Amino acid sequence: MAGGSAARGLQALDVSGAADKINLIPQDFFAELCEQIIQHLNHKIPGVNTAELCQRIQTSGIEINVDDLAKIANIVSFLFSTAARNNLSTEELITTLGSAVSVLPKHAVQVIRHVWNEEGKSIGVSEDARDMATVGQFVDIKWKLGVAMSSDSCRSLKYPYVTMTIKVANPSGQITDRSFEMTIPQFKNFFRQFKEMAAVLETV
Repeated sequence: MAGGSAARGLQALDVSGAADKINLIPQDFFAELCEQIIQHLNHKIPGVNTAELCQRIQTSGIEINVDDLAKIANIVSFLFSTAARNNLSTEELITTLGSAVSVLPKHAVQVIRHVWNEEGKSIGVSEDARDMATVGQFVDIKWKLGVAMSSDSCRSLKYPYVTMTIKVANPSGQITDRSFEMTIPQFKNFFRQFKEMAAVLETV
């Protein structure tokens, strides 16, 4: 049965183990997390920015780390996507949670119920979308030019370099940053390859 498969999956994700962490998150932040997950499942945003949300929660004085928040996001995302695939109503979704309802904080169950009741029907989970969600999705890129001023291993200092930061949403919807540095010759080669890609795209 649909509810049974979702419940078994939730047990594998250890909802009870995450309940204490969910209890730390104020209702408004948990609601925002759920909203972002729904938007991601609807392909309106590329992913859930757990790092940014975690920083804001920490700024409010709550001690939670980004790994714990990512785990919670994965659990809720699994719950919503499974419910969408099985066309569960709000009550069926809460029933599917089963014993998890007793360990989850009341405010979390209320948020899940409200968000699913308001927006659950809008989620369309097609086979094509699931097949496409096996690689990361590019979100943003930033760069800056710097000059090396000190180094233990380099004799010639004051050489310029480019720092690139690429924001990527992984297949589970978590947004992560990847940074790397390039020398000017490496950057020129990088730029040349992008020009070649652009030229090829012009012919498509």
